[in-house]
Amino acid sequence: MPIETTATVVAEVPDDAELLAVPYAADLNPAHAIELHLPVPDLLALYEAKGEAGEIVDVPVARAGGAGRVLLYGVGDGSPGALRKAAAALTRRAKGREALTVVVPAGDHAVFAEAALLAAYSFKIGEPGKQTVRSLVLVGADEEQVRRARTVSRAVALTRDLTNTPSSVKNPAWLAERAAEQGVAVRVWDEEQLRADGFGGILAVGQGSASPPRLIQLSYTPAEPAERHVVLVGKGITFDSGGLSLKPNEGMKAMKTDMAGGAVVIAVLGALAELGAPVRVTGLVAAAENMPSGTSQRPSDVIKHYGGRTVEVLNTDAEGRLVMADALAYADAELDPDAVVDIATLTGAISIALGRSIGAVYSSDDVLAKQLVEAGQASDDRLWRMPLIDDYVPALESSIADMTNVESGSRYGAGSITAALFLREFAGKRPWAHLDIAGVGRSMADEGTQSKGATGFGVRLLLEWLTRA
Repeated sequence: MPIETTATVVAEVPDDAELLAVPYAADLNPAHAIELHLPVPDLLALYEAKGEAGEIVDVPVARAGGAGRVLLYGVGDGSPGALRKAAAALTRRAKGREALTVVVPAGDHAVFAEAALLAAYSFKIGEPGKQTVRSLVLVGADEEQVRRARTVSRAVALTRDLTNTPSSVKNPAWLAERAAEQGVAVRVWDEEQLRADGFGGILAVGQGSASPPRLIQLSYTPAEPAERHVVLVGKGITFDSGGLSLKPNEGMKAMKTDMAGGAVVIAVLGALAELGAPVRVTGLVAAAENMPSGTSQRPSDVIKHYGGRTVEVLNTDAEGRLVMADALAYADAELDPDAVVDIATLTGAISIALGRSIGAVYSSDDVLAKQLVEAGQASDDRLWRMPLIDDYVPALESSIADMTNVESGSRYGAGSITAALFLREFAGKRPWAHLDIAGVGRSMADEGTQSKGATGFGVRLLLEWLTRA
């Protein structure tokens, strides 16, 4: 659900602060000059504190009219990673409380506030569990940095909400309605308009479902004339059964989240104005539900994509690349961007390669790849650049169409790479990058800034990149 925890900035510790958090550094010295009337070094020694980020020593104290608590919290070396860990630990420790007053440490206050707010996120249908802390009072924080943190955390929470919503509610038309709520210009193609304009990939994937597909375009234009135009393309598969190439039951349980890339694009476009992004950005979300029925596409079908390229479908469970191919071809032919970045929960293969902590970036342009990796490092949506190996292109050769949608046989076995090579064919010659977030788009547990379910990976990364530009 939307993050209900508020974050306000004050200059001094309020007299009525019942739960107060005060930082200490790795050398066990207080990291902020505040009079606690407590033997802090002795308390830290008693609890065998090490000063690690996320370490908390909980001390009861006398207050006028009752008792309160002081949380002495470690900030490690004060690096952004340490601040994120410390802030998330505090929010989780204060769960169920009305307010937590935090004396913020030196360093990046946007990073600290953002992590504290993200750790407060939860999504539950029905009776809520123990509520998160309602209010964070940040003592001595930079107001502008906290304002950015609020905006970014709201965008991440929106992405998580959209992605976590069950597919009994969420379909392509529903996703288009959510896009229309973001305060930017929106254009939506329904199935008749998709057919008239030749979006064969989106139509083919969606033709087995009772919920017709959509192509959603969102447009952001900055207040000042922009020198650059970026297109973001997101995979919007609102449920992926695999189609006639049916997944096993276990493989379907998380497939309401297969539109995570599309959710990222919607949330990013909605946040750009508030952050003052200086670039013009167009978002494209290729939305469909991949279901088996008497009208589903079949393995061996040949489909014609936007622009005329034909693809032989060997596996209907490799559907994300089919809808995204249409959007990429449209962006290249009609939108004239300076750069294109697509984002998708595309392949299970990438989680085998990189696990669940680092996303993959493939790119045709070294400068663009470097910018995205650096933005990922700064935002904590970390990326690792993967190779586009041209020797693997023959894996996608078809005897009856321009190409196949998956490798025929197991000649190379590089599923994430061949998927990226497939998308590259539709992106044109302009700078392009593909973010495969299948491993990092979902979390298995409540931990740190993550909650079990959708992570919102990619929002912080893309907002960092677009506001740097």
